[in-house]
Amino acid sequence: MDYYFETRQMCVGYHKRPLIKDIEIGLKKGEILTLIGPNGAGKSTVLKSIARQLEMISGVVYLDKEDMTRMSGTKLSQKMAVVLTDKIKTEMMTCEDVVATGRYPYTGRFGILSKEDYEIIKEAMELVHITEIKDKDFGEISDGQRQRVMLARAICQEPEIIILDEPTSYLDVKYKLEFLSILQEMQRKKGLTVIMSLHELELAARVSDKILCIRGEYVDRFGKPEEIFAPGYIVELFSIASGSFDEENGSMELEAPKKEAKVFVIAGGGTGRNVYRSLQRQGIAFITGILFENDVDYPVAKALASEVICSQSFEPISEDALQRARQKLASCTSVICCRKKFGTLDKENSELLHCAREWGIKVDYVPFQNREN
Repeated sequence: MDYYFETRQMCVGYHKRPLIKDIEIGLKKGEILTLIGPNGAGKSTVLKSIARQLEMISGVVYLDKEDMTRMSGTKLSQKMAVVLTDKIKTEMMTCEDVVATGRYPYTGRFGILSKEDYEIIKEAMELVHITEIKDKDFGEISDGQRQRVMLARAICQEPEIIILDEPTSYLDVKYKLEFLSILQEMQRKKGLTVIMSLHELELAARVSDKILCIRGEYVDRFGKPEEIFAPGYIVELFSIASGSFDEENGSMELEAPKKEAKVFVIAGGGTGRNVYRSLQRQGIAFITGILFENDVDYPVAKALASEVICSQSFEPISEDALQRARQKLASCTSVICCRKKFGTLDKENSELLHCAREWGIKVDYVPFQNREN
């Protein structure tokens, strides 16, 4: 297959000492690749080597079928833009001045900006919402603003490929989503190819066409998000010893309380997740059910509950599940009911609530913040 970007037997490291060997990547034009892996695994080293800011130990990197090591600096800067975590040094430069440096690969030896260049600079600043700070000193703005200025600078280069190292690390939720939306828009409209590293696994799963997993001396996995985020893999990749990560929905949860559960939570349909997390924060162990296995409450329940009474999806709740729930309910001293009403498919939960009242078990209804524990 012909790739727009490709690495063959790439080996990277420092002072000729290999850190990661045999990196094989193939990307079509317009694909987004995200590197993930533990801190210190070498993601930044790979990106710096691709960007020619760090010399490879061995291997070849092809960009549009051309060996990148043979490209002139000007040609490479017209094809590739780079935004790394290293802070650039500026003296008396406004944010607009920094963004404008993205046009220098096109200005010739005198570096004179044309009317068209200024239009491109203006559009780039508007795209990442930094027009209001264009006259501010670049050295005096926040890290999040600095990140958006550097993105605008990269956009100004009108690159075919962009290299980004943890580009969302200083951005709040609003700008994280806007930033990734901008990348997707440029990918779709201009065929921009993106290679980046991200800590936010849920974002990586949503925005990436391909994911490269780095662990140890070699690439651990390379493929589509649905191939990478297989059950149990992220826990293995990051050596997660406490808490949990659910690859299917990107849910990350803290460790469940290790106590005898005396609280039974009747939930379902997304009504229980906040309750489960509140109990975990208070260190209160709990049992919950009866949940269908495809219920949105189920992943959080599975991570935080001492026990989950569940029933097969798309099937009536079994008599066996109901009996197990009754047995567990009988061992509890209080019930939290998150439901206002029950449907025909889970009427057994209504029976559990009736049992709790009949047996004299204390029942609290959400909101339950003021209840005595």
